[in-house]
Order: sequence, then C-alpha cells, then structure tokens
Amino acid sequence: MLKNARIQTTLPVQDLSRARTFYSTKLGLEPVEAPPAGLVYECSGGRFLLFPSQGKPSGTHTQVGFAVDNIEAEVRDLKQRGLTFEEYDFPGLKTVGGIATTGSNKAAWFKDSEGNLLGVVQMS
Repeated sequence: MLKNARIQTTLPVQDLSRARTFYSTKLGLEPVEAPPAGLVYECSGGRFLLFPSQGKPSGTHTQVGFAVDNIEAEVRDLKQRGLTFEEYDFPGLKTVGGIATTGSNKAAWFKDSEGNLLGVVQMS
C-alpha cells in the first residue's frame, strides 16, 4: 500500500548546474545522490529530486516546505546568504519582513534559481 511508501518530492529545473550551485550556496545543501535522473537531496529523512526539464515551474504554489523550529532565525540566515523572500498582502495572509503569521503558525516563501516556490514553516 502507498501508506508505507517513502515520499520523494520532485522539482523541475531548466539548468541543473545552476540549481546545484543555488542549493549549495544559498541553502547549504549538497546532493546525497546524483543518478542520471538528476540530483537527490535529503533533509532530516525527507528527500527531494531536482530533475532536468524543459517545463517551467509555475511558482504560484509551495512546491517544497522546510519545517523549522525558529523561522525568524532561519529567514535571517537565508537572507544573509542572499535570498529574497516573497512579500504577500492578501485577505487573510500578510507577510512582514517576509514572514506571515496565521494563527500560531508562521511561514515564509522564496524562489529557487529555477522559479520553484519553496517555503519555510514553523508549526505551533
């Protein structure tokens, strides 16, 4: 059954070398595998694959979320690495300094070098 399957997110990239540099220098991540299909990254047991694609990511929805304990510290560190966080001002969702608070949860979003929308979230 699928409930016992390990989930692996896949993200399209148009330039695998550029994406590898971004994930290394901006996020501090190195691939754990480099199969012919792309680059596999692992974070605390979760995995994702960057794969070469001619398609373009929409960048309109979160494609990967990183759960953290202290979002303010994480956002500060990522900004120091040169990331720019998305700013939103919609009914029910407003970011301040790149961070949105919804109830007791907090979230922030940024795009990778390929236009994929990635999120950082601190759950209560």
